[in-house]
Amino acid sequence: MNLRIIGALIAKDLSLFFRNRFIAVITVFGIIFYLVIYFVVPSSVDESLEIGLYAPVMLPAFEQIQEEGLEIEVVKSEEALKEAVTEGQYVAGIALPVDIMESFMSGQKPQITVYFAADTPEEMKDAIEVIIRELAYLQTGQPLAIEVSEEILGPDMLGMQIPPRNRLRPLFAIFILLVETIGLATLIGEEVERRTIQALLVTPMTVRDLFAAKGIMGVSLAFGQAALFMAIVGGISRQPLIILATLLLGAVLVTGIGFLIGSVAKDMLSAMPWLLVAFIPLIIPTFSVMFPGTITGWVKVIPSYYLVDTVHRAANFGAGWGDIWLNLLILLGFDLVIVWIGIMALRRKFQ
Repeated sequence: MNLRIIGALIAKDLSLFFRNRFIAVITVFGIIFYLVIYFVVPSSVDESLEIGLYAPVMLPAFEQIQEEGLEIEVVKSEEALKEAVTEGQYVAGIALPVDIMESFMSGQKPQITVYFAADTPEEMKDAIEVIIRELAYLQTGQPLAIEVSEEILGPDMLGMQIPPRNRLRPLFAIFILLVETIGLATLIGEEVERRTIQALLVTPMTVRDLFAAKGIMGVSLAFGQAALFMAIVGGISRQPLIILATLLLGAVLVTGIGFLIGSVAKDMLSAMPWLLVAFIPLIIPTFSVMFPGTITGWVKVIPSYYLVDTVHRAANFGAGWGDIWLNLLILLGFDLVIVWIGIMALRRKFQ
């Protein structure tokens, strides 16, 4: 590869990229818009208590309790209760034994199982136990000794409650990466349609030089803006190398998508429908972070899942290389496949 030719091509593409006013505007104001939304979103967690209850025999006390900020919802089975707690639907789940009424009447200690999510703080656990004892008192009219058995569901992430704004980081990172796909796909599509690429290949430039220049420009623009955004919002204050490596792999992913779209698009208007086809599936994994429990395991077939999950775990929980290496390996595999397919599609287009 000729570095001088690659440098000249990158300079040309950057000039054409920012000469397009639409691309220039959404590139600059897109980051500003995401930053405004990020800092407007609440930076603290909601402390209201939503508790799930599995009760083979419903106690009247649970129906009578009325306290501000406390909601108790009945769940049909203990397995459903555990799943709801794991997915973050409830701060805790209470499972009552079948013989609880008999235990109360005979003066024995009923054993009540309480399920907590892994990131439930200790003070929340204490508050739930106080509520259970209060309900036992309301039921019997006298303080009774009860046994409360705690079970933690999921990996232990104690003391790491996530503010809503921090859940938005992966979503905005995906948005920023995908916006750069618009410019790259449009630029490639127009050059192919106008046979600019064919003309360039008549010069000493090789096909490798061409794809190296396009790839470096696409990856640099996408990665640079995503990294800048994450730096401003504090997203790389924990595990910065992991975050930057993940964003770099994400930039390679969207560059490969840009190659694919550029092979079928003629201009920006014809590129937009294809961009939507790529855009919508890629943002779906972000909802598993923003709204835990809304997305099931099938989302792992989408390449961006491994970007979103890694950014979320590293930025919000401080996950290390040992925790996310498999995510990065899978994301790298998707990158290689998609970039290769994009290059093959483009080569067939202009040859």
